[in-house]
Amino acid sequence: MADTKTTKTAATKKSATAKKAPAAKAATTAKPVALKSKATPAKKELTTGIRVTQIGSGIGRGAKQNATLRGLGLGKMHKSRILLDTPANRGMANKISHLVKMEVIG
Repeated sequence: MADTKTTKTAATKKSATAKKAPAAKAATTAKPVALKSKATPAKKELTTGIRVTQIGSGIGRGAKQNATLRGLGLGKMHKSRILLDTPANRGMANKISHLVKMEVIG
């Protein structure tokens, strides 16, 4: 009697843990529809603001300094971004002044 119970429970466990075969995907005959492309509006060039250029590498710097570089939109040497002249942007540029060059535009 004991052998019968163990074989039933073992068989039940095997069937419960057996992986189910994935359901077959229905073949779709619909072709992908091309989206209508809209003309992208021209980006406005800032006439006033600050130009921040990365002059130092972020390698070996702290995580906060690298995060500040990313926050200014920088990350590669000699790349520039023109940003709004706000206290936040000026403060970030001043915190990593040894890594960036800041010029006032306009």
